[in-house]
Amino acid sequence: MGKNDFVAKPLDRLSELLADDMAAVDGLLRDRMVSEHAPRIPEVTAHLIGAGGKRLRPLLTVASARLFDYRGTHHQLLAATVEFIHTATLLHDDVIDESRQRRGRPTANLLWDNKSSVLVGDYLFSRSFQLMVETDNMRVMAILSNASATIAEGEVLQLTAAQDLRTDESVYLQVVRGKTAALFSAATEVGAVIAGASDAHVTALRDYGDALGIAFQIVDDLLDYGGVSETIGKNTGDDFRERKLTLPVIKAVALASAEERAFWTRTIEAGDQRDGDLEHAMELLRRHGALDAARRDALDWSARARQALSVLPQSELRDKLADLADFVTARVA
Repeated sequence: MGKNDFVAKPLDRLSELLADDMAAVDGLLRDRMVSEHAPRIPEVTAHLIGAGGKRLRPLLTVASARLFDYRGTHHQLLAATVEFIHTATLLHDDVIDESRQRRGRPTANLLWDNKSSVLVGDYLFSRSFQLMVETDNMRVMAILSNASATIAEGEVLQLTAAQDLRTDESVYLQVVRGKTAALFSAATEVGAVIAGASDAHVTALRDYGDALGIAFQIVDDLLDYGGVSETIGKNTGDDFRERKLTLPVIKAVALASAEERAFWTRTIEAGDQRDGDLEHAMELLRRHGALDAARRDALDWSARARQALSVLPQSELRDKLADLADFVTARVA
């Protein structure tokens, strides 16, 4: 089996196992992104939601509910909620980062404009709250509303931390827990809660989602310095060009000589980037073993995700979720 097969199959198998649920979630997404008075809303939303994403976060919600033999439909509402929150954050992120490519396609802000992206993102956040209210479950509403606030907080923290060479790994982890892992952990937690799982099992799934989300983000950081554009859905080196102090760079800065630190100050803090700077940055990352160190961190968080599942009853779905921990790190393992 080739590496690409290994990467794809764990997620594909989970999707196949939950195909009926995910078809219902897709139907909800189509129905709820419609606007009677503002046709641009479904146009922009369909461009992103229809771009071929794997629906990883809503899959986590559906799988977490089905782990406990949940037979209702509220998990589908929550899965759609999670996907709308995620899509809203992507629309806003692309404006903030001035991105031109997402999932291998032009971004919405490039095809339309920044105003449309921001306002449609706001609409999707509002839609997500309408969906979660339909479950009439205050606990899941608290989890998802808290996650939404945490995501926004993480994004604001990143604004100040991402271009400051004083940012260390603890601050990086705080940012990642906000902007990425918060929605992963909320997705798994609400699935368990709506299914009536025990507190111990809810905690286990929340911890699984948290560790999975952190591993996912570290891998994304790594791929920016060595992935293929068609595979990662963005241009290699985008994080460097956008002056983001991601984990590999933080590790390299911590070991930098005075001359190397001056390079990072010029390119990341001051934004003075010249021809050949990306190549030099990648050489510094390799020189200090920063990519390998970040890769080990990703694998460690993946292992933590698998370990969190150990308290759950043995089942095919639990095995599939464990395989997902391998899936997120397979591209850099």
